[in-house]
Amino acid sequence: MADRTFTIFDRLIGEIGKAINVLAAPVYANRASPAAAGGEVLLAEAERVASGRLMRVNHSGEVAAQALYQGQALTARDATVAGAMRQAAAEEMDHLAWCEQRLRELNGRTSLLNPLWYVGSFAIGAVAGVFGDRASLGFIAETEKQVEAHLRSHMERLPMADHRSRAIVDQMTHDEVAHGAQAASLGADELPFLLRSAMRLTSRVMTRSSYWL
Repeated sequence: MADRTFTIFDRLIGEIGKAINVLAAPVYANRASPAAAGGEVLLAEAERVASGRLMRVNHSGEVAAQALYQGQALTARDATVAGAMRQAAAEEMDHLAWCEQRLRELNGRTSLLNPLWYVGSFAIGAVAGVFGDRASLGFIAETEKQVEAHLRSHMERLPMADHRSRAIVDQMTHDEVAHGAQAASLGADELPFLLRSAMRLTSRVMTRSSYWL
């Protein structure tokens, strides 16, 4: 039987399905949540609220990461690069599920702005892929570098008593470092200074908005 050739319409339907899975459907992880190793401690109300807001920001970041990787995989020219991005997206889905579960435990909620972050990130990823795989990989490497710094700052801000959230963020940090290293090993180009600065500014807007909304 000959392999089916997917049309643009087929691929569009597939991407819409992926978006619905991220934004509307319950998310399930392939790996056990690292929160299990952290134990549960009764948090003061102020600690619970602070953790909930920070984990909401992390959840939004993972929504954006899903869209970014899917957009880049869609326009990647090399099958190895596309496969690596889809594998990274699968690991990021674990992060999404872990954050979502922790938010429920904290009686928190996901960001109202997540659909906006998904659409914007998917568009950015798809455009990055159009400029070639090396540029696209460079975008991934820089993104992961900035996400690593963001997660490390959250480790400083999360209440010390919130062992479960801290365990999740710690594992996420290790994974993001690995994703960045993989992008570099596949031949990522370094991005121009102005683009890196624009990415940092965009990240600040997203994190501060998601913290409150």
